[in-house]
Amino acid sequence: MTDTRADQPPVQQPLPLAFIHGEALLEKPQDLYIPPEALEVILESFEGPLDLLLYLIKRQKFDITTLPVAQITAQYMEYVEVMKSLRLELAAEYLLMAALLAEIKSRLLLPRPVATEEDEEDPRAELIRRLKEYEVVKQAAADLDLQPRLERDVFTVNVKVSDTVEPVRLEPEVSMEELVSAFSQAMQRAAAFEHHTIAREALSTRERMSLILSLVNEHEYTPLENLFTQAEGRAGCVVSFLAVLELVKEQLLICVQAGPFARIYVKSGRHEKD
Repeated sequence: MTDTRADQPPVQQPLPLAFIHGEALLEKPQDLYIPPEALEVILESFEGPLDLLLYLIKRQKFDITTLPVAQITAQYMEYVEVMKSLRLELAAEYLLMAALLAEIKSRLLLPRPVATEEDEEDPRAELIRRLKEYEVVKQAAADLDLQPRLERDVFTVNVKVSDTVEPVRLEPEVSMEELVSAFSQAMQRAAAFEHHTIAREALSTRERMSLILSLVNEHEYTPLENLFTQAEGRAGCVVSFLAVLELVKEQLLICVQAGPFARIYVKSGRHEKD
């Protein structure tokens, strides 16, 4: 016994129209009713017949200077018919433009006399001029709309402060580390502007040399410590010592010492110098 199903070609199963709750819907329901208003077509909004013509020209990439009236008229009338079918209120200016396009189209199709062919103006000239002017105005309006507008992109702010309210001054919060750092910087700046004052010396070596020569003589030795005054302090001792060294150098004073660490004596050396 042979299987006849193998000789039959495969049959494609019908595709489901939709899936409702996971079940495939293969046939349309018999009682399905779709009202005409259920399908809503959203068309471009135009501000007038010139705006519609300019839209059709740009969409088809036509040259505005060589306007193909026949194609533009056909597309324009399709739009007018759509507006009628949707029961939209058709403005009279749209119908006027349709009549104008029909007139231009008829004038281009009708033969013209040879005598008047050169003098007659192109029927499209006036419409092309109006389209160019409208295009310039529309572009200017679009550029102007991009500028910042008050209450849309820019908002004014008015703040009224009462005269009776005193401003509240908040004290700054300063830590101890910041106070120490500020004081240290202030001391450094003050030190940079300090002036070094040089005071005149109260003691003079030359005057001390004259004083020592008046205290010694040529015949007696005077102990060296008698030439120093304790009241003058360290500065007086230094000046007296320098004066003694200078006098010894000039041979105006003679210093003698009997031995190491012995007392030093001085006397005038003017006689020996002479």
